[in-house]
Amino acid sequence: MVGKALLEVLFLIIGFVLLLKGADFLVDGASGIATKLKISAFIIGATVVAFCTSAPELAVSITAGVTQDGDIIIGNVMGSNIINVFLILGISAVICRLPVEKSTRLIDVPFLIIVTVLFIVLGCIGWSFSWWEGLILVILYIAFMVYNVLLARRQHNGTQTEELPLQQPKVRKRAKVVQREGKLTAWYNGMCGRTWFLILLAVLGLGCVVVGGIFVVDTAEYLAEEVVKIPSEIVALTVVALGTSLPELATSVTAARKGNVDLATGNIIGSNIANILLIGGVGAIASAGTVLEFSYEGVVGGIVGLAAALVIFFASFAKAKDAGNRHYIGRAAGIIMLCCFVAYYVFLFLNLYIFHLY
Repeated sequence: MVGKALLEVLFLIIGFVLLLKGADFLVDGASGIATKLKISAFIIGATVVAFCTSAPELAVSITAGVTQDGDIIIGNVMGSNIINVFLILGISAVICRLPVEKSTRLIDVPFLIIVTVLFIVLGCIGWSFSWWEGLILVILYIAFMVYNVLLARRQHNGTQTEELPLQQPKVRKRAKVVQREGKLTAWYNGMCGRTWFLILLAVLGLGCVVVGGIFVVDTAEYLAEEVVKIPSEIVALTVVALGTSLPELATSVTAARKGNVDLATGNIIGSNIANILLIGGVGAIASAGTVLEFSYEGVVGGIVGLAAALVIFFASFAKAKDAGNRHYIGRAAGIIMLCCFVAYYVFLFLNLYIFHLY
């Protein structure tokens, strides 16, 4: 028992290392590709990075759809969206101010609000999701992707976005270490000028993030249930719910730390749209003609998810005078998001053990 627990702890450490380094590689590769293609890092974050970091949710949704487990799909979609905004975007905003472009404020975020309302409305019709409702959601996601591709082509042919240099790692003071790291950094920066290396870096980073997330979720779930003896309900609300959002967490926080703020914001908004339209839609289609139940828990999760989208919308109207009156999501908004995250989880725990509202 002790030997297995130590092995699981080792896997947990390996998982976190893969998450952190994978996020580094993914951010560097994605932001480098955006610079090469002369398009906004937000678009890369909202499409390619958001789609890839939503892979764990997609896998869970397909499995749940085949087994006709609607609660898993709804909880996966809305739970991930709530965590993405209140926790991940909140942490990112606390780390640094997140500029919000006009198209993001007036198109992407309102679109997120609209599809969240649509998801709730479709679920409330007959208190279930059928395959054709899932198809509607998937078609809307394809339209969202086409819009971003067209926008990227216009940016490529027109306005060139400002290039953000890769943040240089801090150099230690010892001479031999400085010399070794200096050569490695120079080689790395030189290779980042090559498109094939950036693509390889992004793919490698994505793989590390996904595998690291799986390691962390599986080992943390085992340690919580078998070693620490935490109830399965608590594990489901914490380890499992947070686990599928680890790729977004690692990627967005790393992007914010490196100064690639557009990538961080795009990843969260894009992931939330992908969760509702793609993850929810594919889950309904995978049910193979049957219907997926939409319970009161889904309504509560949907309302909180809608509140999270509205928080992004209103927070994005703040302006920074020291940055040319650009709109941004600031530290105060980030703190509010983190408080909302804590309040939401307190409500879940109280409901589970005391109130039993649903």
